[in-house]
Amino acid sequence: MAEPAVAEPELSGFSAAPPSSFATPRSSDALQPAGSLGTAIAQLHGIYILAQNATGLVLVDAHAAHERVLYERMKLDFGSQPAMQRLLEPRIVEVAAHETERFETLASEFAKAGFEIDVLGPGRLAVRALPALLSTIDPAPLVREVIRDLRDDRGSHHLEAAAHVLLGNIACRSAIHAGRKLSLPEMNALLRDMENTERAGQCNHGRPTWTQVSLEQLDQLFLRGR
Repeated sequence: MAEPAVAEPELSGFSAAPPSSFATPRSSDALQPAGSLGTAIAQLHGIYILAQNATGLVLVDAHAAHERVLYERMKLDFGSQPAMQRLLEPRIVEVAAHETERFETLASEFAKAGFEIDVLGPGRLAVRALPALLSTIDPAPLVREVIRDLRDDRGSHHLEAAAHVLLGNIACRSAIHAGRKLSLPEMNALLRDMENTERAGQCNHGRPTWTQVSLEQLDQLFLRGR
């Protein structure tokens, strides 16, 4: 039987702050100041955000960008009693017996990241709370996939500490995935979050999150001015 996919985060997944404090695009923001990521105008193939700023066209890999935003937010909260969302009922996670043992070696790091997870027995975990930043995500497939990533030594090898590898894997598994349709407010919220996030130019795996195509480059493509 196929495993359930991780639920995509809602708009609140783009910011640690409540939705009311999101940057709201104004009609006068059609061209942002140079150096900003501009204003979203479209989404391409459910993967890329297209935005315009004073310099030209901005292309953003939404998953990679959201991954970096989530990672940096969780890193700031790590070990300092991050805001948690307690579940009304525990979410049971079925894993292999040896994966239960793997989780037990990481339990304290999960707790510092804002998770409350109990071991019910070999192959059974109970998620009782998760970070408020990830409150819209189904924790069962998220926890299962992160444990398997760490078991197989996959994930964020560019990160500076073992505990942050855990956060990097959580961020990667929680970030919006290809194919999800985003509204213009969601796209603009992510752009504003990127502008306020350190190292937003790369995801946790070292891939670029965005690139700029200047008006001059576009003019050259279409032989304008010749």
